[in-house]
Amino acid sequence: MLQLQDMEKFTRKDQFSILYMGTPDLSACLLNRLLESGYRVAAVICNPDKETGRKRALTPCPVKRVALEHGIPVYSPAKIRLEHDFLHSLSADLILTFSYGQIVPKAVLDFPRFGCLNLHGSLLPAYRGAAPMQRALLNGDEKTGVTLMEMVEAMDAGRMYAKREIPLSKEDNYTSLCKKMAEAAFMVFDENILAYLNGDLPGVRQDESLVSIAKKIKPEEEKLDLADTREHLFNKIRALSFTPGAYFHLDGKKLKVLSSAIEEEATGELGSLRVEKKRLSVLVGDGYLGLKTVQLEGKKAMDVVSFLQGQHGLLGKKLS
Repeated sequence: MLQLQDMEKFTRKDQFSILYMGTPDLSACLLNRLLESGYRVAAVICNPDKETGRKRALTPCPVKRVALEHGIPVYSPAKIRLEHDFLHSLSADLILTFSYGQIVPKAVLDFPRFGCLNLHGSLLPAYRGAAPMQRALLNGDEKTGVTLMEMVEAMDAGRMYAKREIPLSKEDNYTSLCKKMAEAAFMVFDENILAYLNGDLPGVRQDESLVSIAKKIKPEEEKLDLADTREHLFNKIRALSFTPGAYFHLDGKKLKVLSSAIEEEATGELGSLRVEKKRLSVLVGDGYLGLKTVQLEGKKAMDVVSFLQGQHGLLGKKLS
């Protein structure tokens, strides 16, 4: 980072420009907040458009949509480690990333005069890696947070400049946490960026002995294991809701469980269903898990009361 000496101090958010890197809804929420607050975003870098829907139509990511709405130039390299020559045509004082989705090479890290900052969705050094929010929920943590940090070549290993905690309740899932995380990310950036630019925020190194890794959620992890405990299944459902969704199988079809409840201890045949007028429960490793919001393959998500109205003959069936 360029050290300010006799230069004029930064006192306003419109005195510098940002090259913003991000891709999903979470990152789009932060970009919106930055623009609404008066920050200058010179350009946006995000992942390329993806094919979606039955017609496989090319669809821009949420960050790109926000950028285009505000007339901000957008660059979407498929592999930024190989495609970053476009940087020579840009002018920005700072790079800010938030859930970009690609490893950023040294050539990009060296581009802006005030360096590169990342907003990471955990209280570092815990949960370095691709899925810090999901892993915190999966582990039943009572709090998480966001860290404003220096970007370096090693994964999430840079100096930490500031943190903001987020308490987690049992009602939180990945979707609700994303909203909280985007707001916390804005607050920690907004409260500390001028001090950083003025050289008044030296940061601290991470304690490597406390590092834990939050690996990307793999498709096979979306399947729910009937032998697991109620608490583990409850937390896994929270971590994967509402997307991509964790699932059992019912009559050979995926039955996503998007919200659940821990019910009483019980023993019996795993997967057995208990069907009541307005309740549906499944017997798992240490008792009954209540299914509150579900989505049968090919259908829309619905509360369990609506699901039961359209499903007859469940009594005697089992989930697998």
